[in-house]
Amino acid sequence: MTTKKDNKKSITVVNIVVSSSLGKEIPLEKMATTLANTEYNPEQFPGLVLRIKDPRTSALIFNSGNIVCTGARSLEEVRRAIDRIKENVAKIGIIVDIEPEITIQNIVASGSIGMDLNLNKLAIKMRNTEYEPEQFPGLVYKLNDPETPATFLLFSNGKIVCTGTKSEKEVEIAVQKLIEKLKQHID
Repeated sequence: MTTKKDNKKSITVVNIVVSSSLGKEIPLEKMATTLANTEYNPEQFPGLVLRIKDPRTSALIFNSGNIVCTGARSLEEVRRAIDRIKENVAKIGIIVDIEPEITIQNIVASGSIGMDLNLNKLAIKMRNTEYEPEQFPGLVYKLNDPETPATFLLFSNGKIVCTGTKSEKEVEIAVQKLIEKLKQHID
């Protein structure tokens, strides 16, 4: 049975994945041999991994200057991470004089929706779910909504993880739609 707790929902963004471009080709081998905070193995993967301490993020940098940055918890942290990337490539003589355009690819949020969940019952009653408790203790629910497509991990204690959204507003809307859907299945 699904029961109500205190119905306090608290959801926090825990990871923002963005793509961007520095607008210049980057000599990855030179970067890897010059900077200590990098990993580069072109035989296995064509991108260089740059680990940034503040904000705590990681970036994949490609020869083309394209980058994928992950680990930021806010857009302010994303911008600071991009600035750190520009500072790091400047150390090898590449001056990026543009403000790179940032495109959010995915936002991951987690928290609680404030209600206990009977995952067995939800797996039977709700569409677009996957639940194999022998493999993983959470239920996967895909919100099939063209305006706010999102995928959720739901746990019996009311904890959730939301992924697949592209803005904090989309996270809010998707979580609200999830709660409405769950309430339809509460006895």
